[in-house]
Amino acid sequence: MFPDLIDIGFLHLKTYGACMALGFLICWKLIERFSSRTDLSNLIMALMFSGIAGSRIAYVIEHWSEEFAASPANIIRVDQGGLMFYGGLILAIVVFFVWCAIKRERPLALADLFVSVLPLGHAFGRVGCFFYGCCYGRDSNAWCAVTFPAGSPSWFEHGRRAVSVLPTQLFEAAALVALFLILLWLRRRLAGNSRSEGMLTGAYLIGYALIRFCIEFLRGDPRAAVGFLSISQAISVCMVILGTASICYARFRRVEKEAR
Repeated sequence: MFPDLIDIGFLHLKTYGACMALGFLICWKLIERFSSRTDLSNLIMALMFSGIAGSRIAYVIEHWSEEFAASPANIIRVDQGGLMFYGGLILAIVVFFVWCAIKRERPLALADLFVSVLPLGHAFGRVGCFFYGCCYGRDSNAWCAVTFPAGSPSWFEHGRRAVSVLPTQLFEAAALVALFLILLWLRRRLAGNSRSEGMLTGAYLIGYALIRFCIEFLRGDPRAAVGFLSISQAISVCMVILGTASICYARFRRVEKEAR
């Protein structure tokens, strides 16, 4: 756990925020490199801010009673962690489609571009979670287990005791890097094929949904539930359905064009 990257009185930079900023910057540069477009800056900035806002809103809703009911002012303390990725993704998707409608862009073609780099940026965010100590795993004595120090979220949740837990943040970060490499390979395979719009988007939705669904079984931090599933697992199921629909649309559209 290394929550403060720089702390010299007048300059205080959280490691969590630095990791997120680095992830956004890398995604930005990769998008420009892959697309050779320099006119997407406004969209990237809009998605960045909507992603942070949506992530925070979802987290606040999920943890209102235990964290924010008594101290509403803490809602704006994003620098201290407390973001729910799916909330940010949902709001960013809404902003994305509104932007595409206004600019008359092909949504799936642009979505394929953005999702091909998103896992890498997300991986940096998960590393930031590890440095802050949030999103930790279940109690464990496994060789890979870690013990977060006093003052960490795990320490508070375990009754102010240091307990060994699984580093689910790093598990997910590694899986996200693998997903990025898979999408990068798939992107190269589909390069120049204008009839594959939606394939990468579908692959990302299904890939990340499977990663998150499995990671949730190892998580030990408090989360809301939807029946016997966590809220993130319930959203993951919806993502698999949407991802499958996106791939089916791409394949149907390809067959339809070939038949003409």
